[in-house]
Amino acid sequence: MTDGHSPRRETATRKLDRTTMPTWVAPMLATLTDDRFSSPDWLYERKLDGERCLVFRDADGVRLLSRNKKALNDTYPELVKPLENACDRPFIADGEIVAFKGNVTSFSRLQQRIGITDPEKARATGVAVTLYLFDLLYLDHWKLDELPLRQRKAILRSELAFAAPLRFTPHRNEDGEAWFEQACRKGWEGLIAKRADSPYHHSRSRDWRKFKCVNQQELVIVGFTDPKGERHGFGALLLGYYENHELRYAGKVGTGFDDETLRSLYAELAKRERDTSPLADAPEDDSIHWVTPDLVAEVGFTEWTRDGRLRHPRFLGLRDDKAPTQVHRERPVG
Repeated sequence: MTDGHSPRRETATRKLDRTTMPTWVAPMLATLTDDRFSSPDWLYERKLDGERCLVFRDADGVRLLSRNKKALNDTYPELVKPLENACDRPFIADGEIVAFKGNVTSFSRLQQRIGITDPEKARATGVAVTLYLFDLLYLDHWKLDELPLRQRKAILRSELAFAAPLRFTPHRNEDGEAWFEQACRKGWEGLIAKRADSPYHHSRSRDWRKFKCVNQQELVIVGFTDPKGERHGFGALLLGYYENHELRYAGKVGTGFDDETLRSLYAELAKRERDTSPLADAPEDDSIHWVTPDLVAEVGFTEWTRDGRLRHPRFLGLRDDKAPTQVHRERPVG
């Protein structure tokens, strides 16, 4: 940890206005693209498959918030003290909480921690988590989001003390295409390409681009089918996404569930059963059990079919950090 007179920070913040620390900042979101590129004007980070986390550290301690403002302190209690020790001045940092399976981040493993609000129960899962910080938005009365990304990352690295379970998110310069190929061979989800001189936009932006090795996105659960054979709970989930304020059908997912998930998720679905479909384009099938569409699933798949259905989908877990009405089909941009 440095003292309060870092030359790097003083040089970077010389033209910025001093301000009080905000209680909330909307996170910057990346745009999906199929265009892989290399450029000295961009930097490339590993895409982490976890839960987004905004860190607010002030004189009262640390607050961890999800991208939809849910408190995460009790879900990940082991992160609080290291963040308090990381810097003794007020700061706001952006990062991702992950759990590893081998050398690969696993959302399915992190699923065992998501939604828990009892610190002891969270620790009792035995699932270790790591917080990777990749941006710094505020430090010691200075709002940093108008600084270029490369400067913000440099200040983040120099002003915070990183020790397990906190990690600084490294990046590479220029070699986006080559590193993307390596990332896919290693089984990573992909890369995030970030324009090096960009400010921090509090919205989705093309200054951050997602290079995905595998297709994966959130979808709304709209119904389920009955189990067959020796399976219990349910057979498959029906999924949808919002388009022009209407829920559109995306297909079914019937794989990726263990026995505990079938049991616990069915209990939640049963509470939400309704007589009518929430979809604007519901399939005609009298055996479907429709549900109130307030649960969001993370789903992996190979591709979208021409008629807008998921091909070879696989359930990865539930998400509670995104409102169902914010779930849209991700379409790559050039």
